[in-house]
Amino acid sequence: MAKRDYYETLGVSKTASEQELKSAFRKLAKELHPDKNPGDKQAEQRFKELNEAYEALKDPQKRAAYDRFGHAAFEGGMGGRPGGAGFGPDFASSMSDIFDDLFGEFMGGRRGAGGGRRSGRERGQDLRYNLEITLNEAFSGKTAQIRVPASVTCEACDGAGAKPGTKPVSCPTCGGHGKVRASQGFFTIERTCPSCQGRGEIIDDPCGSCGGSGRVTKERTLSVNIPAGVEDGTRIRLAGEGEAGLRGGPAGDLYIFLSIKPHEFFQRDGADIFCKVPISMTTAALGGNIDVPTLEGTTSRVKIPEGTATGKQFRIKGKGIPVLRSAVTGDLYIQVEVETPKNLTRRQRELLEEFERESKKDTSPESHGFFARMKDFFEGKS
Repeated sequence: MAKRDYYETLGVSKTASEQELKSAFRKLAKELHPDKNPGDKQAEQRFKELNEAYEALKDPQKRAAYDRFGHAAFEGGMGGRPGGAGFGPDFASSMSDIFDDLFGEFMGGRRGAGGGRRSGRERGQDLRYNLEITLNEAFSGKTAQIRVPASVTCEACDGAGAKPGTKPVSCPTCGGHGKVRASQGFFTIERTCPSCQGRGEIIDDPCGSCGGSGRVTKERTLSVNIPAGVEDGTRIRLAGEGEAGLRGGPAGDLYIFLSIKPHEFFQRDGADIFCKVPISMTTAALGGNIDVPTLEGTTSRVKIPEGTATGKQFRIKGKGIPVLRSAVTGDLYIQVEVETPKNLTRRQRELLEEFERESKKDTSPESHGFFARMKDFFEGKS
């Protein structure tokens, strides 16, 4: 029976790129894998044909020969090997990514940071530091000094993990590859080397200061620049200030998470701030001026008009919080609360009683109107 065209087997055109070939192979290999189709002889045959096609087309020289001569280019075996493109040593290499996708860490397909294979010099872990600041510090910005306990590179061995004067040696089990191969049927499967845990190196004589890890725990003092306008929950990243990498690997990052203490007088909403200010009954009735504080440390004068009711808001433009990394600044909103007089003297009481006798419905229009409407409502019900 004539063989199927390799491009047809992979479901791609003859102009397909290397990435398109690989993507098509990965997709079909997962669908046709024998472990996913137990007992399906047709799927097993198609899986073998798929591997044969990819083995031929992934190599530029073999692909050029196939494009010119077709299957005749491989008579006597793929690339000169008798028996065709079966499950030889190259099969494990071509199927490595498929095993990772199908089985993950169960099959030893562990990967390090950035998706690369695990190496002896592993990246250090990222660290988190919670820092609380005041609203005034969020307004103006500051430079904070923080003390962070973290793993740092061992100075005695310069991060190598080996005793000074010695070096790590290549792992004899895996030959320095960090992986060992095991045959299961017609498959050759890679897994993490149990002797070196995938690092490819072992240390015969570890450093006495760090015990072979290449890092020691130490408290560091760092300077953190907090820009003006930060909000609660803002995250600041300090690259390379996290845990030191294992055996000279790159350090992780340090993330500063900011929280802002509640202020005694101001409440924040984005770039705007709000402040409740009590005023006397006479100031509310007669009008006047009040001086209110700002986060700048100065005061701003607010004019209170006659007859101001409690809850009235006054806006002071540009006295709020700066917007982070912007020239825009929020506003300050003053909400007045009219204070009811307490602990009156006899004379004050007399004056208020006199004021009450002289009052008309225009003096307190809201209360007069409310009770008038209520009276009409209930009288109409009777």
